[in-house]
Amino acid sequence: MQYSTALTDALLALACLGGLWGVWRARGQAAHTEQAAWFCCALGFALPAAAACLGVIRYGFSPDVHSAHQLLSQASALLGLPLLASAALVRSYAWGLRQATWGRILLGLCAAFELARLANLLEPYRLLLNIACLTLIILAGYRQWPKRTPLLTSLACAGLFAVAGVAVGTQGWLGAVRKVDIFHVLLSLAYPLLAWLLLQLATSGQQPTKEENP
Repeated sequence: MQYSTALTDALLALACLGGLWGVWRARGQAAHTEQAAWFCCALGFALPAAAACLGVIRYGFSPDVHSAHQLLSQASALLGLPLLASAALVRSYAWGLRQATWGRILLGLCAAFELARLANLLEPYRLLLNIACLTLIILAGYRQWPKRTPLLTSLACAGLFAVAGVAVGTQGWLGAVRKVDIFHVLLSLAYPLLAWLLLQLATSGQQPTKEENP
C-alpha cells in the first residue's frame, strides 16, 4: 500500500469536489442558455474527483480497482481538462454556445480519445491536447486584460498543470518523495485556481442588459 499517495489523492479529490460545488452552484443561478456550459464544467471537475477517489481506494485499501482508476485518470486528462479549458475560452469571449454545440464538443473529445487509444497514440495525443488546453486557459485569462488577476491566475494554473505533467510526472522518486504525490499536490492547487478563474470569467463575461446600457 502507498498510504502517502492515498493521502495526496484524497487532497486532490477534495480540491476537485470544491471546484465541482462552485460551478454547480453557478449552474443553478445561470440562465437556461448557459446550463450546458456549466454542466460540462461540472463534468470536467467530476472526472478527476472520481479518479482521485478511486486512487484513495487503490493505494490505501485495495489495488483491485487499478484498471478503473487508470481509465478514469485518462478520461480526466483527455476529456475533463479539455472541457474546462473550452469553457474558460467560451466564458472569456462571452459566447453563448447552444446545448447542441456543447454536445458536439463532448462527443468529439470522446471520439478523439477512443481513436487515439485504438491507434496506440494516447501519449502523443495527450501531449498535444494538454498544450492546447493550457493555451486556451492562458488566452482566457489574457482576454480579461487590463484586469491582472485573471491573467495571473491563468498563468499560475497553466504553470502548475505543465510542471505536474512535464517536469514531475507520476513515475519514480524526487529525493525521498514519490513523484506521484508531488503530482497530486500540484493538481490540488491547479484545479481550485481553474475553478476560481471560471467563476470570475462568468462574472466579468456577462453581457449588459438593456437597463444597464446607457
